[in-house]
This record gives sequence, C-alpha cells and structure tokens, in this order.
Amino acid sequence: MASRGAIETSKLKQNLEEQLDRLMQQLQDLEECREELDTDEYEETKKETLEQLSEFNDSLKKIMSGNMTLIDELSGMQLAIQAAISQAFKTPEVIRMFAKKQPGQLRTRLAEMDRDLMVGKLGRDLYTQQKGEILTALRKLGEKLTPDDETFLSANAGAALSQFERVSSDLGSGDKVFALASVEVEKSKQ
Repeated sequence: MASRGAIETSKLKQNLEEQLDRLMQQLQDLEECREELDTDEYEETKKETLEQLSEFNDSLKKIMSGNMTLIDELSGMQLAIQAAISQAFKTPEVIRMFAKKQPGQLRTRLAEMDRDLMVGKLGRDLYTQQKGEILTALRKLGEKLTPDDETFLSANAGAALSQFERVSSDLGSGDKVFALASVEVEKSKQ
C-alpha cells in the first residue's frame, strides 16, 4: 500500500528504457549495415527511425507533463534523444550509455578505443569523433575529466557537440529540453 505507484513508475521507466534501447539499436544497426544498403534505402530507414524517436519524444513530453516523479529520470533519456536527433552524437552506442547514465561503461569503451587505435583496428578520424562524444557524455554525467581529456575535448569537439553541451547545460527544465528537441526534429524532417 505504501508504494503509491512506485511499482508502476518503475515498470514505466523500464518500458521507456527498452523502447529507447530498441531505437538506439536500430540506429546502430543501420550505421553498421550502411554499406549493404543503397542510399535511398538508408536515408528512408534513417528518416523512419528519426520519426520514431520524435514520436517517442512526444510520448515523453506527455508523461512528464502529467507525472512529476519521473522528470529527473526521464531528463537523461530526453537529452539522449535530443543528441540523436540533432546528430551531435553519431554513435548510437554512446547515446545509449549516456541515456542510461553509465559512466563506467563509457570509460571502458574509451579504453577499448585507445587499444584499438594502437593496434590499428580503429582509424584516427573515427577515434577522434567517438572519443569526443564519450568525453562530452562523461562531462554531462558529472564525471571528472583528466586535464588531458579536457585538452583533447577543447581541441577536437565539433560544433554539434559544443552546441549540444552548451544548450543542455543552459536548459533547466524538461519543458525547455523538449522544446529544443522538437525544433531539432522539425529541422531533421525538412
């Protein structure tokens, strides 16, 4: 009797996380299979996935306006959706770990990338892009970055990552994040 919706809130949160995971996996699979698809098929599938993310964003907006207990837990998911839509992050795996607030897994991924770069399994450009995404995600999760990481980030953060970080730190309420994400969705549809 004392739960007063705690079980339902937990189940709703789990369902939302699973939906976000599915959409992020869909984006990741699409990127991995890009070579096998023709350009029109790739663009159409990506557009459909972004539309699904937009619909998911609209659902989150409705939930947050009616249930204040979920706002803090859903804000991270919403920022992840915003990042995916605005294409600040190009790596769905990073978006997923960011949304689930998994700094340990982000750091593990970063260590794997360092190793892959050294053995020649990962190209320098892709390494730089993904390391910038991971470091930005870690910073947004409140993690302390080393001075070397800060230097790397300031030297290599692209405009999209910088804009995402600036905008997301300026946004105080979920409504502002949703408003920005909605604008980004509209831009991506055009």
